[in-house]
Amino acid sequence: MISLYAFLSLVLALTVLVNAYDDPLVQLDYGNFQGTYDATYNLSFFRKIPFAAPPTGENRFRAPQPPHKINESVYDTDQTFDMCAQRTVNGSEDCLYLGLYSRPWDQSEDVKRPVLVVFYGGAFIEGDAAFGMPPNAYPVLNVSTLNDYIVIYPNYRLNAFGFLPGKAIKESSTSNLNPGLLDQQYVLKWVKTNIEQFGGNPNNVTIWGQSAGGGSVVAQVLANGRNGQPKLFEKALASSPFWPKSYKYDAPQAEAIYDQLVNLTGCSGDRDTLSCLKSVDTQVIRDASLVIDDDSTYTTSSYTWAPVIDGVFLVDTLTDAVSSGTLNTEYIWGMYNTHEGQNFIPSGLEDSVSTGGYNSSAASFHEWLTGFLPGLSTKQIDLVENTYYPVDGSSETITEYNTTYIRAGLIYRDVVLSCPAYWVASAAPGRGYVGEYSIPPATHGSDTIYWDTINSVQETNRVVYEGYTGAFASFFQTGDPNAHKLTNSSEPCVPELQKTGKEFVIVDHGFENVELVQLKKRCAFWRSIGKDIPA
Repeated sequence: MISLYAFLSLVLALTVLVNAYDDPLVQLDYGNFQGTYDATYNLSFFRKIPFAAPPTGENRFRAPQPPHKINESVYDTDQTFDMCAQRTVNGSEDCLYLGLYSRPWDQSEDVKRPVLVVFYGGAFIEGDAAFGMPPNAYPVLNVSTLNDYIVIYPNYRLNAFGFLPGKAIKESSTSNLNPGLLDQQYVLKWVKTNIEQFGGNPNNVTIWGQSAGGGSVVAQVLANGRNGQPKLFEKALASSPFWPKSYKYDAPQAEAIYDQLVNLTGCSGDRDTLSCLKSVDTQVIRDASLVIDDDSTYTTSSYTWAPVIDGVFLVDTLTDAVSSGTLNTEYIWGMYNTHEGQNFIPSGLEDSVSTGGYNSSAASFHEWLTGFLPGLSTKQIDLVENTYYPVDGSSETITEYNTTYIRAGLIYRDVVLSCPAYWVASAAPGRGYVGEYSIPPATHGSDTIYWDTINSVQETNRVVYEGYTGAFASFFQTGDPNAHKLTNSSEPCVPELQKTGKEFVIVDHGFENVELVQLKKRCAFWRSIGKDIPA
């Protein structure tokens, strides 16, 4: 990345040459889309493009349908779009739009650029893809001119609108399970069909996401090129992938979610509860979704809105798919943070005095553990407490721990976040990579400071910025995080997991290659009992 002084000089030069690049205009089969050139950041962008029809009315809970024909002669994309329905009063069901940006391009160029599709996080209950200037993930593109790719941010449906399970959904001819994931897949199909018109290469596509966005990456990797699904991308980066319990669509836990939504929306008295759910006001479902989510924060494995095994898009659980060796994404990189499990466990586990019904005692820890993993037998719980996560233990980057809070955090981290990252990387048919972000506090999301938006940390710790963010950019461009390495030879490369058994660790002074011992052992245990979690 250029220095701040050089960057300001470049901004001044570009201001003088503001007309050096025209606002791009792209013609697709359903409309003409006007983009915009921004001289300050030297980007061409399309902030709002509809990629599917509004999923309203009969299309609620349905797979995305083709976008409507644009009536106006030119559609101005320099406008924001609403988030999908979520939170308390936020968002709209008319939300299936995407934004796109890249360095300026000449549409007559012969060389087509790689494409990066980014899925936002938010526990599958919130989040949105709208961006301003500079856009999200701009620090990754901006870290070096060696990498030159197109970035796409799409919306996808959330909570009940995107992840309502149950037999009633499966049996409906106008409804689909996992429509939020199907929205993402529809975007990837849109890329295959349309991205060449934006100067992109439909055969060089990477998907990336953090938290539930990383979980979305896991889901798309599971479906990519399997069970009759098309192969839509070649590279995947899952940052802290949030992968909660993956029940079958008609499991008792899933049916309970459907029944609770029916009751909370006043549809229980209808003979056709699904038709009722499709007709009630958006706000009614939004309110009910929040109640259901709050009911399971620290109980019944924290399962609320999440992907389910539907037999069509998701055929196998993650552990079964990894064990069968049937993943089709060539290059996979999984990232996790050292202490990120602590974001999801009761805070009372840290205190000697009870808070919210929990404290730091062994009894309270046991109560939390059996609530978090209700499907485990007494013998399995004993193995967790005494063999894999003993009272006094360690991890790859934690020399030793002896607190209930850290112990519980590691269990949650491994089951829901780090093992899913490790599993998909270890099963990559080409090259797999694993990385651990350990710069304090190393909690969930703390790593985003280096790559989500521009900030001073990227200047004050340039070694980490260039080595960490630069490795991401190189992976997006080439599939190899070391191909366009920006740090000098004193800093280690990102090691291939299958060849070395090591992970790439980000520390405050740079980077380390650390042999995976504890994580490998613990993830093997969780994988062996995957059907009981289920994972």
